[in-house]
Amino acid sequence: MPELPEVETIARDLRAHLVGARILAARVIKPDILRRIGRTGFERGLAGRRIEAVGRRAKHLVVALDDGRRLVVQPRMTGAFLVDARAVRDPYTAFELRLDTGKRLRYRDVRRLGVVLLLTPRQWADYDRAIGPEPLAPDFTAARFAAALGRGSLAVKKALMDQRRLAGVGNIYANEALWLAGIDPSRGVARLTRFELDRLHAAVLDVLARAIEGRGTTIRDYRTGTGEPGGFQGRLAVYGREREACLRCGRRIVLTHALDARATYFCPGCQR
Repeated sequence: MPELPEVETIARDLRAHLVGARILAARVIKPDILRRIGRTGFERGLAGRRIEAVGRRAKHLVVALDDGRRLVVQPRMTGAFLVDARAVRDPYTAFELRLDTGKRLRYRDVRRLGVVLLLTPRQWADYDRAIGPEPLAPDFTAARFAAALGRGSLAVKKALMDQRRLAGVGNIYANEALWLAGIDPSRGVARLTRFELDRLHAAVLDVLARAIEGRGTTIRDYRTGTGEPGGFQGRLAVYGREREACLRCGRRIVLTHALDARATYFCPGCQR
């Protein structure tokens, strides 16, 4: 599932094509991707609107419209955006926006696991309020990070991936940050020292920044806003490297699904 670096990359790629453009028409081909709105309401709600901003919140692409509403898309596993100058026949296109620039924005989703919403300002405020702080925000200090994780017994990997506590970090980058910080993924948050929390805060920021620089991680389906695979998969230190040598201590990387039924990769040598 695309995480913060992947969706941030998509938003940056699409911004140049979309900001300032007016939506001449919207067409929904696969209405089962829509939430809280039907096909007719979605198409009518977007037609004629000007796009004022393209950004990201957690793992969601957020398109701000001139009437205050937000088009919110969480691509999940197989969602992707493409900008075309002509109509394209594609059986996996879920919706399409025709712009006054002569271009078309297509959202395609092979397995249709993504979620698409068109939210009023009040609905967006409620939606946004339920998501934790952004790691890329200027005020995301080590103290705010520690407060967001809390002091409960929840395993630190689970806490990192809880979108109500921290926005945008999923399985890949939780594994990577914990390895970089030298922390066992199963450790309870309350058992982490202030020094370890500071180290983990720095590791989260470092991993996310490098992943954005690498334009995200493509394990299988993720594509950037220009339709290309990401480039960070070749720089992963622990994720996907079961039984390979740890880059820090040389011990073999271990894979377990016992922690949260997700693939948890860690080094038993330097993540004690």
